[in-house]
Amino acid sequence: MKDDGKILKKEALILLNKELAFQNLEKEKRAAELIIANKELAFQNQEKEKRAAELIIANKELVFQNLEKEKRAAELIIANKELAFQNQEKEKRASELIIANKELAFQNLEKEKRATELIIANKELAFQNDEKEKRANELIIANRELAFQNQEKEERARELDLANKRLAFKNQERRIQTAELNIANRELLLQNGEKEKRSAELITANLELKRAQEYQKEYINGLEEMMFMTSHKVRQPIANILGLSYLLNDQSVNSPDELKESLDYIKQSALSLDTFTKELTLFIFNLGEKGKIVFK
Repeated sequence: MKDDGKILKKEALILLNKELAFQNLEKEKRAAELIIANKELAFQNQEKEKRAAELIIANKELVFQNLEKEKRAAELIIANKELAFQNQEKEKRASELIIANKELAFQNLEKEKRATELIIANKELAFQNDEKEKRANELIIANRELAFQNQEKEERARELDLANKRLAFKNQERRIQTAELNIANRELLLQNGEKEKRSAELITANLELKRAQEYQKEYINGLEEMMFMTSHKVRQPIANILGLSYLLNDQSVNSPDELKESLDYIKQSALSLDTFTKELTLFIFNLGEKGKIVFK
């Protein structure tokens, strides 16, 4: 029994030694792992110190950037105010441009009307010129016919001369031949009178045609000058009045003197426009008189 107890103790001791040896190995492993962990922790602490230093630098940089951002924000506020002012000015210019475009569209419509009237006048003049050419051609044909008749009359005259020579030898038929000669002479005088009338009418028609062509050129030049005057001389005082009206409407005038000066400018522009209106009325009246001559 005692031997069995010793054996059991030995076996227990052996197991205990094995367990102790195993625990020692585990402790050595844990010690080695702890050494490695301490090294790793030391390395991590160094890294943390580096990160802390980098973080301090980054914070300083962030503070500098925030200051720069605040400066940029202040500059942006000023730029936004300037942009708002510029947008207001652009809106004013856009309004002025819209009014100017409307005025230009109205002037273009007026020009198109004048151009249409000029086209109609040119067609009417071309028709009248065609009619005059037809009359001239008819007059030329009449003159040719008259020349032919004159040749016939000359032949008759020659025949009459022969008859007069024969009359010297034919005393008995003298009275009859003399009566025929008187009748022929009267007819010749009448035809010569008609010929002179046709020649005078041809000369008058040619003079009227030249005069009408000259009046046509003057009328067309007058229309072009009138359109030029309307688009330039009328536009200038109107633009002055509109510009001064916008200034008064914007309340940019701060003193009675400036207000009086602006009103004086408006008055001068209005007087200039009134003077030109009177000139344009007289010009249109004179042009109308020429038009009556051209289109009659």
